[in-house]
Amino acid sequence: MTLPFLKLLRNEFRGYNSASLQKDLLAGVTVGAVALPLALAFGIASGANAAAGLITAILAGIIIGGLAGAPYQISGPTGAMSAVLILLAAKYGLEGIWVVSVMAGLLILLVGIFRLGRIISFIPRPVITGFTSGIAIIILVGQLDNLLGIKSASAENALAKLFTILQFSALPNWQTLVTGGIVIATMFVLPKSITKRVPGSLVGIGLAMVTMLVFQFREPVIGEIPRTLILEQRLLPATLFSAETFARLPELFVPALSVAALGAMESLLCGAVAGNMTGKKMDSDQELIAQGIGNMLIPFFGGVPATAAIARSSVGVASGGQTRLTSIFHALFLLAAAFLLAPLIGQIPLAALSGVLIVTAIRMNEWSEIRWMFHHRFKSAIAAFLMTMFATAYLDLTQAVIIGVALSALLFLNQISAIEFATSDVDLEILKARGIKLNGAHQHIRVAYVTGPLFFGAAAMLRKATEELEREPRAVVILSMRGVPLLDLSGLEFIEELWERQKKHNGELLLCAVQPAVKNILDRSRLTQEIGEQNFFWSADQAILAASSKSN
Repeated sequence: MTLPFLKLLRNEFRGYNSASLQKDLLAGVTVGAVALPLALAFGIASGANAAAGLITAILAGIIIGGLAGAPYQISGPTGAMSAVLILLAAKYGLEGIWVVSVMAGLLILLVGIFRLGRIISFIPRPVITGFTSGIAIIILVGQLDNLLGIKSASAENALAKLFTILQFSALPNWQTLVTGGIVIATMFVLPKSITKRVPGSLVGIGLAMVTMLVFQFREPVIGEIPRTLILEQRLLPATLFSAETFARLPELFVPALSVAALGAMESLLCGAVAGNMTGKKMDSDQELIAQGIGNMLIPFFGGVPATAAIARSSVGVASGGQTRLTSIFHALFLLAAAFLLAPLIGQIPLAALSGVLIVTAIRMNEWSEIRWMFHHRFKSAIAAFLMTMFATAYLDLTQAVIIGVALSALLFLNQISAIEFATSDVDLEILKARGIKLNGAHQHIRVAYVTGPLFFGAAAMLRKATEELEREPRAVVILSMRGVPLLDLSGLEFIEELWERQKKHNGELLLCAVQPAVKNILDRSRLTQEIGEQNFFWSADQAILAASSKSN
């Protein structure tokens, strides 16, 4: 264990006592009750099975929870991850998912070890909101088959799948609609006074099972839940990493990058939300190390990639969880359920789990953030949100994030390139009236005020704006740059061109209020030496006085 992690543990368990243990135990049981139906549902939604989801939740709760960067982080299979994995399962099979998980875990681990977690924070908020909504669409559409009791044709993406389902080539099964509808209705209408004690998803599943048994519905159920922590004997390293698998590694790298990006992003976002609830800051790099190790180990037991879950973590906080033992106790609760309740769990209708996932998909949208964007009519944010959402549903996560970030970057560049430029002529008669002696060498003094970053996005506009400065021969142009925080090569070329034009017309160029960072670039380019250090001034008034007294 690293020294920072040991320090994290010491601070977390300082003053820990039996009362704290009791709180962790009760919170763990509560979180376990919430996580049980979700783990089963997400296991199926990932393209694996319910048992794989359960194993993932158990191992993630122990391994990732035990190594987490904060006491409130609880990991497991999530809706966002299952939306990505279902596409991978269709293309590469379960073996592909296991290899991708190990590769993604290694990538996340490296990001944590090299303390690069802050890179994730560079993804704009509308992009995150957009792909969250896109993932919600994938989950919802992916569960319509189970809800309707049909088997629609396979499709390349969620939108194509939705179009196939809406053709209604097969009539819906009214029995699956009833059981799924019961769960959906229960989760939406059950009062909070009840859901605080018992998760609405569990109540809904219980009612659906009773309905199915009483009316003797014939519909698909989960099936046998193996009472073991190792689901697949074929997951031995020698088998999983065979020569055939290694030959596919280049092909699986991009999917692994998608899973790693999502896992890191969702975990850090979960930490930010739970951190605001508790007032305790998360060690982002340690959290990524935990996620990396967990996702490298879980596949060898037959599980699927895991990530920190906002729903489960927030329940743990709200239930009074004190330390990372909450995550471990929740995993032990799930383990007990897997061994003791396996026959009962196996009889849960798939349509009931589809109802859980559909409600989860609806709720996972960041509705307050979406309403806020549209209410205030932030066009750039709305464009990034919609573009990312549809790209996620139509393409895949990696492409969607790249498109969303690229669009956000372009919109941002467009906004900051709207640099402000204003000119003002100096009234020489006023200077004379104030007793300032003028030599008459220069007939015209103009001050140009520039505000904003002087970079490639603004240089073209400034060139056009300064064309009028050429019309006056022997003029002095004072470039006031107090509002210019940065300067790139294009901006540098603009100043040099302005200087050359002034020399051509026997005029002069004076610069004032130049920021230190900008001055450093001018010095390094030797433009300061060409213009002359004596032509740099602290303020515009000093430059005006100097210009008015210059000899021919």
